[in-house]
Amino acid sequence: MDEELITEWFDRYADDIYRFLAYYTSSPDVEDMVQDVFIKAINNFDKFKGNSSPKTWLISIARNLAIDEARKRKRQDWRKLIDTYQTENEESPEDVYQVTESKAQLHEAIHELKPNYRDVIILRGIEELTNAEAADILNWTENKVRVTFYRALKALKTQVGRVNYE
Repeated sequence: MDEELITEWFDRYADDIYRFLAYYTSSPDVEDMVQDVFIKAINNFDKFKGNSSPKTWLISIARNLAIDEARKRKRQDWRKLIDTYQTENEESPEDVYQVTESKAQLHEAIHELKPNYRDVIILRGIEELTNAEAADILNWTENKVRVTFYRALKALKTQVGRVNYE
């Protein structure tokens, strides 16, 4: 195993893994899980065939780890995730409030989607993975990813409208 390669992957993909896990687990407190992903990658490096990109393989590990963690404890409220977002520009308190409210509504709407829709929205829409990468992670065909993503976006649009009017 090439420890320099794993270190390079950590430097390149740790933020992506963090963001994926934060969305997937509904918790901003995922630093330990990110480390666990890379520990699992080191321990299972011989199983990496190179058929997918390292990022795809690492997100697959992260997804499986998150599923295992979710089985151990109840899912947390998506709204808690919003507290971790900070605006980068100097904006008025009203602008910050509007952005925070919009993000809260989006996260609430994503949380209300069925799991397959939520998975594909996070992978394709938030992580911006290709259809092939998402298919590899979800063990789906690329066509199923395309169709599910289309349906998930449609459902999300409906859900966002519902959240805005409640």
